[in-house]
Amino acid sequence: MSLEQHYSAILSQLGEDVTREGLVDTPKRAAKAMQYLCRGYQQTLEEIVNGALFSSDNSEMVLVKDIELYSLCEHHLLPFIGKAHVAYIPNGKVLGLSKVARIVDMFARRLQIQENMSRQIAEAVQQVTGALGVAVVIEAKHMCMMMRGVEKQNSSMVTSVMLGEFRDNSATRSEFLSLIR
Repeated sequence: MSLEQHYSAILSQLGEDVTREGLVDTPKRAAKAMQYLCRGYQQTLEEIVNGALFSSDNSEMVLVKDIELYSLCEHHLLPFIGKAHVAYIPNGKVLGLSKVARIVDMFARRLQIQENMSRQIAEAVQQVTGALGVAVVIEAKHMCMMMRGVEKQNSSMVTSVMLGEFRDNSATRSEFLSLIR
């Protein structure tokens, strides 16, 4: 059974008439949307980075902040939306600027929980750059908490992962945290 057929069955199970004008093409559109929202499964770290790693003497923190992200929680298939802040301390190599955002997007475009996504992003940046340290902080609003369940509209979730120098050196961690405030 195709994804489109599954969406048609879901709509029918909800009590909808899938032949009515407004819903005729909905299963096809929903299937396309879900494939787009989960396109991270078709991407690899190697394809994303695509050789955009450059020699550099820089040993100071590189920070890309406010990277917007859109993901789906694996528990309810509902969106969570927020921003990621990613920093690393180069060890002879720097990553092309857009690649940091693309790494965030690759992991966000998979069924996820925010805690795991934060770690996956940090470990991917570490793996690619061989950095002395990597820090990732993600702030997001979860529709599964806003639209259903406790229905708390103003809540957000913050997760952080600190590797290497960011974990071991409190001054480095403090500098990162003050820069993203």
